[in-house]
Amino acid sequence: MSTETETQPLLRLDHVSKNFGPVQALSDVNLELRAGEVTALIGDNGAGKSVTIKTISGIHGPDSGQIYWEGRPVRIRTPREASALGIETVFQDLALCNNLDIVQNLFLGRERTNHGLTLDEEAMEKSAAETLASLAVTTVRSIRQPVASLSGGQRQSVAIAKAVLWNTKLVIMDEPTAALGVAQTAMVLGLVRRLADRGHAVMLISHNMNDVFEVADRIAVLFLGRVVAVRLAADMDRQIAVDLMTTGQSARLSTNGHAAKEPDRT
Repeated sequence: MSTETETQPLLRLDHVSKNFGPVQALSDVNLELRAGEVTALIGDNGAGKSVTIKTISGIHGPDSGQIYWEGRPVRIRTPREASALGIETVFQDLALCNNLDIVQNLFLGRERTNHGLTLDEEAMEKSAAETLASLAVTTVRSIRQPVASLSGGQRQSVAIAKAVLWNTKLVIMDEPTAALGVAQTAMVLGLVRRLADRGHAVMLISHNMNDVFEVADRIAVLFLGRVVAVRLAADMDRQIAVDLMTTGQSARLSTNGHAAKEPDRT
């Protein structure tokens, strides 16, 4: 495989803009997402995070600019078209049905059948168990456990498993640890990291800077609909991230883009 192919981003937004009437939600956004990496998208309320993920997932079409998938220009007009490419989004509401069990939720709308006559329960159970095992989701007592009986962290794990069950290449997660306790947050962040380690591209949207710096390889910062910085997480810190989110710039970034070192006062 050539170096060019190896370094080619899975998804690229090229000068993407989106307006809602007189409101410019996204302005000239450039962003790359790569396989095997967690890219955190951060920004203050109203910065454009939700519009960005909805544009990628086919809910909103860009007014200008181009989306590239595996190097090819694409138009993503519906969530179904996004799924066909290999893009799945886990929104904050998770879209799980409490009255169904784990297997039924994973295959909802995509049930497997025996020649179209009856549900192939055995095949669905096998795939569900394999997917959960591959993600090291070990805390559920049974794949036939009703979703209503699961903890918040377990529900998030099921939603992520549902996203990766269908030959998914990019998983977008909107505030996956919101309202979770410490132990459940650690479980979900571990799952996020394992997705990237398995070769998926992951986009993480989060207000929690501890979570962001725990798992992100790269951090993209939105300010008033514009991407004002995309840097390796190792080249940033929490204060720089907050500066960029709230003002669009940071005096603590040195000219080479790394976090400026504090002066030696000894």
